[in-house]
Amino acid sequence: MYILPRITTAFVAVLALVATTVAGADEDSASARAILEQQKAAVVTVQMVVKITWSMGGNSNQNESKVEATGTVIGADGLTVLALSSTDPSSISKTMGSDFKMDAELSDIKLLLQDDTEVPAEVVIRDVELDLAFVRPLTKPEAPMAFIDLNNNSEVQLLDRVLTLNRLGRVANRVYSASFEYIDAVVEKPRRYYIPGNDPTSTSAGCPSFSLDGKIVGVFVLRAISAEAGNAGRRDNVMPIILPAVDILDGVAQVPPYN
Repeated sequence: MYILPRITTAFVAVLALVATTVAGADEDSASARAILEQQKAAVVTVQMVVKITWSMGGNSNQNESKVEATGTVIGADGLTVLALSSTDPSSISKTMGSDFKMDAELSDIKLLLQDDTEVPAEVVIRDVELDLAFVRPLTKPEAPMAFIDLNNNSEVQLLDRVLTLNRLGRVANRVYSASFEYIDAVVEKPRRYYIPGNDPTSTSAGCPSFSLDGKIVGVFVLRAISAEAGNAGRRDNVMPIILPAVDILDGVAQVPPYN
């Protein structure tokens, strides 16, 4: 006589927990869509022509191709940050060992904006250690561009969930995408950065990440270490990370003003 009420009570408790979880997920999704609408104009496609020359073991080769990368506009003057490795793969060539040499030459750089306007641009700063490239329009825009304020930033903790924004390629008609990423680890030394989970999403290098209250957390880049004997080219020599906004601000301070 007492078993049925106990089962019923437990079942009701489970239903309540599920309902609460679903409601929380709906709230997160609504917040994510709001952040996407507010910030997507500051997520741009960076187009460029890259000429790569490489050599190893006496062999060498050269090729030239048109590539695209995701960039995050961080200034009203169009200053844009992206992963250096997306523009210059030679920046992470150390993962291949000391015998491997690579050089990259960039040309015809353009920012492709939300309305598909093409803005000629140039690289103004490269930071190999942090895998950052700062790109800016060749001439200062007459009207302020949409940008993400790095000063309005937030720190996150282990197992927090963050939102990333991206602009997909031509094959997807350059639509904007949003993904949730979990913070799998927080590294404190030699500097603080976040390691996201490895679940497949549309996130790529150069994508900005946000806390669910809409504050910028950082930008996705690659962290690479030099290969040791016997492990050249191994996947564990390189890892995607979220570089905090405060570290990117240090680079912004070094950007020269327009003439």
